[in-house]
Amino acid sequence: MSMTAEQTRIIDIIANQLGVDKETVTPGANIVDDLGADSLDVVELVMAIEEAFDTEIPDEDAEKIRTVQNIFDYMDKKAAA
Repeated sequence: MSMTAEQTRIIDIIANQLGVDKETVTPGANIVDDLGADSLDVVELVMAIEEAFDTEIPDEDAEKIRTVQNIFDYMDKKAAA
């Protein structure tokens, strides 16, 4: 599967925020279980994505984000709206 520019940017943000190798940031990776994020990391990650894409992710939506693919899907849906 080839990544879109947006997905590559999201992976860069996740790797940078969590201090993990980009290779470990796969669509199926669970942000907490696989990438080692704690609740504060998740909040900071959501804030970094909001800032990078000049958007707002409501708390109720942010709470549903579990995997990298969830972020991809959410941002795709938001872009299409």
